[in-house]
Amino acid sequence: MPFTLLPYAGNEPQHARFDESLIALAAQQGPSASIWDAEQGLVVPRTYQRYAGFEHACEQSEQASWPVTVRQSGGGIVPQGPGIINLSLAYSAHGKPLDHSDAAYQLICDVVSHALQEFGIASHPQAVEGSFCDGRYNLAVGQGAQARKIAGTAQVWRKHPQAVGSDQQIVLVHALILARVDIQNICSLANHFEQLLGSNKCYDSERVASLHTLSDNPELTSSSWLAALRQALAQQIKQLP
Repeated sequence: MPFTLLPYAGNEPQHARFDESLIALAAQQGPSASIWDAEQGLVVPRTYQRYAGFEHACEQSEQASWPVTVRQSGGGIVPQGPGIINLSLAYSAHGKPLDHSDAAYQLICDVVSHALQEFGIASHPQAVEGSFCDGRYNLAVGQGAQARKIAGTAQVWRKHPQAVGSDQQIVLVHALILARVDIQNICSLANHFEQLLGSNKCYDSERVASLHTLSDNPELTSSSWLAALRQALAQQIKQLP
């Protein structure tokens, strides 16, 4: 069953947890997808709430116009806002999440990497030590020690009342794509938040890259770059089985 791509909401950024609404849609209507922008802020997993300095860190971040949202998925801190494109896929699967989680990550990595090929950018899943919210299914450019993260992924599994069958669940898999952002700035923001928490985590801006800096292709530096990437992602979603 093909994915239904939700209409793009134009210049209206969504709440950072907007993609969780796709869980109900997928249960009711089948595989669902969205390409969307989020309001500016920092997004953290629930595990960050265990730090004694969490509330203070959130207050400081909000005063700096980077409010904090707690998400359902795991991982670490990520930025949201202008120049970041979000891709979310939701669909049903039978059995245990661990039986399907790698396939879900590979699916969304394939969608993004195939879209990026249209702009001459080769990417692949890889952990990138020193990047924020590091994981095996980052999307990266470059190899080995030269690899830099250009997208992060996460997933959530939920049983839904309208999903048919006791072993059927909805998987929501998400990619956060660093399309046109100031890497130094977002890494500094993440590091400052971690410092306020007292977590001892520190991220290296040299291990992260914004896509618009990776090619001499004038399309990547033009004002139409974000729209072109969205269109390329949409084409890949239409080709999914």
